[in-house]
Amino acid sequence: MSTVNSVFSQASNAYQNASKIQNQGGTPSESQATPSFKPSFEDLVGHALDKARGAGYTGESTSAKALANQSEMHELVTAVNNADLTLRTVVAVRDRIINAYQDILKMPI
Repeated sequence: MSTVNSVFSQASNAYQNASKIQNQGGTPSESQATPSFKPSFEDLVGHALDKARGAGYTGESTSAKALANQSEMHELVTAVNNADLTLRTVVAVRDRIINAYQDILKMPI
C-alpha cells in the first residue's frame, strides 16, 4: 500500500505545482516540467498488483503461523484485514475500469 500512497503523493505534488504555476501566470521551469520519476501505466499497474498479491500472501502466511501458535492474534487480524482491504480495492478498481471500457464502447462513432 505504501507504493500506492507514494503514487498518490506524487500526483498530488504534481497537481499542486501545476496549480501554483497557473496562479502565478508563468511557465514551469525545466525542473518542474520534467519529473524525475516517469513510470509507464503498465509499470504502475503491475507494481500495484504485485503489492496486492504480497498482501494476500502475508495474510495467508500469518494465518498459518497463528494455527501453529507462532503468531499473535493482533498480527493475524491486522494481516487478514490488510489483505481484505487490498482485495476490495483491487475489485473496485477493476469494476471502474470495466465500466469505463463499457462506456467507451457505447460511444457513437
